[in-house]
Amino acid sequence: MTVGYYAPLPPARTGVADYAATLLAALRERGPVNVNASHADVFLYHLGNNQLHGEIYRRALDRPGVVVLHDAVLQHFFLGSLSEEKYIEEFVFNYGEWHRDLARALWRNRALSGGDPRYFAYPMLRRIAEASRAVVVHNPAAARMVREHAPSARVIEIPLLFAPPEMPPEAESVRMRAQWGVGQRSFLFGVLGYLREPKRIATILRAFETVRRFCPGAMLLIAGDCESRHLQRILPRSGAGILRLPYLEGNKFWSSAMAVDACINLRYPAAGESSAIATGMMGIGKPVLVTAGEETSAYPETGCVRIEAGLAEQASLTEHSVLLGMYPQLAREIGARAAEHIRREHSLDRVADEYWKVLQVAVN
Repeated sequence: MTVGYYAPLPPARTGVADYAATLLAALRERGPVNVNASHADVFLYHLGNNQLHGEIYRRALDRPGVVVLHDAVLQHFFLGSLSEEKYIEEFVFNYGEWHRDLARALWRNRALSGGDPRYFAYPMLRRIAEASRAVVVHNPAAARMVREHAPSARVIEIPLLFAPPEMPPEAESVRMRAQWGVGQRSFLFGVLGYLREPKRIATILRAFETVRRFCPGAMLLIAGDCESRHLQRILPRSGAGILRLPYLEGNKFWSSAMAVDACINLRYPAAGESSAIATGMMGIGKPVLVTAGEETSAYPETGCVRIEAGLAEQASLTEHSVLLGMYPQLAREIGARAAEHIRREHSLDRVADEYWKVLQVAVN
């Protein structure tokens, strides 16, 4: 069996590229896999909701194969790639003629699409799901979204892979904390990766003000590039226990990840995605505060900290953050259970084996 492989790959600055490169190497241990192949027994396409995936999406429709949905909401992909007329027609194809006026309104208000729940409620998956031989997703929320759009689609849930990185020595994280002015007894929360409205940055900042009253030594590291002007305006550069760093890659990311005591990785509205940062942080033994929902339902109850979305979000985040800050041993225990789960259920070998089985069935 020969596999044709289509995905963004490094040096593209995207989590999908890193994921795809790691999976590619593992699949090549199981058989021939050729990147951007013109001919193959089966094609594997990695799709997300940004324009790096434009040509991959079009090819996946022309030469159907197995599609990996890293984002189960393609709404923003279409907003960024189609004209108004074509966007409306695609929306009507997914949801029916009676939604034409809604489609027009969503297009004309697309400047709000980063945080408006309406845009996340319409994933627009029907065309790719119906065309593909199989659709791979990473969590139950994404599986449900695909089946709602294409009841006859073959949907396979495969956990997001985790490949243990080459970790820096512990002395490096001690050095970094000292460089940042974070004492070894201070509790450091971290928000890492691209900064978008669904990551609830404004809520995190408000909650952290209260956390500092109960845990004066608590600090918050925010490392990443803002993807909207609104976030750029509200994010402080530093001060009041807040550290601000640019987007981190490679060794710099893992050195910073080891230096934090807990990761805050909220997602609302959710797009059916599984977070590579949350998986990676849990894999190295860090407690992660995640938004409660289908996307995170597979994580063990004792291996993460679930934060309720909606009206209770800020209070829930504040209370759980104070608890971790006051009882760091509890945080370490949660992180240890998280690492055990991720290394068992998300291991690279296990995930690659599952992909290979899906590809073999698709050939037949």
